[in-house]
Amino acid sequence: MDVDMPLRLQLTGITKRFPGVLANDNVTFAVKPGEIHALLGENGAGKSTLVKMIYGIMQPDAGEIAWNGQPVVVSSPKAARKLGIGMVFQHFSLFEALTVLENIALGMDAKIPARDLEARIRQVMAQYGLLLDPHRTVATLSVGERQRIEIVRALLLEPKLLIMDEPTSVLTPQEVEQLFDVLRRLAAQGCSILYISHKLHEIKALCDTATILRGGRLVDTCDPKQETSRSMAEKMIGAGLKDIVRPEGRSMGEPKLVVSRLSTAKTGHFDVPVNKVSFTVRAGEIFGIAGVAGNGQNALLDALSGEIRSDDAESITIDGFPLGLLDTTERRKRGLCAVPEERNGHAAVGEFSLSDNSVLTARDRLGMVVMGLINSGAARTYTGKVIAEFAVKALGPASMAGSLSGGNLQKYIMGREILQKPSVLVVSQPTWGVDAGAAAAIHQALVDLAAVGSAIVVISQDLDELRALCDTLAVINLGQLSPAKPNAEMSIEEIGLLMGGVHGATEAHDAVPA
Repeated sequence: MDVDMPLRLQLTGITKRFPGVLANDNVTFAVKPGEIHALLGENGAGKSTLVKMIYGIMQPDAGEIAWNGQPVVVSSPKAARKLGIGMVFQHFSLFEALTVLENIALGMDAKIPARDLEARIRQVMAQYGLLLDPHRTVATLSVGERQRIEIVRALLLEPKLLIMDEPTSVLTPQEVEQLFDVLRRLAAQGCSILYISHKLHEIKALCDTATILRGGRLVDTCDPKQETSRSMAEKMIGAGLKDIVRPEGRSMGEPKLVVSRLSTAKTGHFDVPVNKVSFTVRAGEIFGIAGVAGNGQNALLDALSGEIRSDDAESITIDGFPLGLLDTTERRKRGLCAVPEERNGHAAVGEFSLSDNSVLTARDRLGMVVMGLINSGAARTYTGKVIAEFAVKALGPASMAGSLSGGNLQKYIMGREILQKPSVLVVSQPTWGVDAGAAAAIHQALVDLAAVGSAIVVISQDLDELRALCDTLAVINLGQLSPAKPNAEMSIEEIGLLMGGVHGATEAHDAVPA
């Protein structure tokens, strides 16, 4: 980079307050032309607020934003795009019934004739290797292909700064590499990238600089290639990380959870049911299920928990007892606890207290209801234990679930189920939205639960989590489950191919289009 070139983006003393919260506190950092710059921090660190101010969604209370050396006021996303700032959001804003071309047209500030827009789209796709048919309907596309639409839409604006918010959370490892190639090519042409991710090994592989936030304040700016993933995580949380401790001489017991040819019906236009899923989890085993979001994970959890009942009693058994026809209450009595992906409204009721939420799932296992009457004392005592052991930031058992942050609600929900000591625990996205320290504590609690003989199923999009935690792995794709293998015997490449839909041996790699 030419030393005389002005900084692409300079933030000086940026401060933003909300009622009772100082989201950003005097944040100062800069992004150079052609630099891939990571913005790191745990949930609640202030990353999203900062990015929203850069993109014009909200305004700072104090401080200055400079663009190419000149102070600017970014009054709206349209004003940001006019400057040359593009953004690809974590959650896509696409209409599934429309084509790729129609979705991109809706996101353009200027009206461009369809033929001219299609020509420009094809040009950008060819330039960056983003293969996609402009006339495909979005509903027929994979999650990775949908992300390409958002990237192409941003690149059509020829941005000078591209903001990427958790861009790899829904991609296979192979798709991640393709995305990194695109971003490196953009950076080589002078486009700056502001990259937000919790996957620290990706930051090390991709980024030139990392700015780390904690509690709304800037705590460090570093070269990620000179750091370890652990050192960056410890800077993010301001404390040391604990390693998972596994008991010595650990061995698996007899099969505890057996799932045999489990299928669910399609319940909506775009949902993915599971199809003839079979697997076995032994006592003391942690069984991981990897997969890109939207491949039947929710249907599988609902079918295991009893929210969806099977037509076949023998499709799910615990210690040989058939559960397939039983509802959630009866399955819990038989020792099966579950944590769904969606914590708000599904795993917990926001308008209920934490104590009442404990009654919802633990009433039978822990004797919180006697002769039809709720034992409030038992519910409060148990909830207090969950709050204490899982470091939930709440005023007490009477706190409304909806008053907790997402990360703290997740800690409460996981603690509520783990401390019931179920025979079988099925969890989806167990550390979604919690900081690295809390994630380590949840992982240790799962390992400890397995050590006393529980069978655990972990459904997760986070491959790092599954690799660190699980004994056995399988991959779900379009509602089908791959054969399970010992974790140590599965390579990242093999997992990625299975996530992308290549069922069977990795020799099929050559059949996958680049």
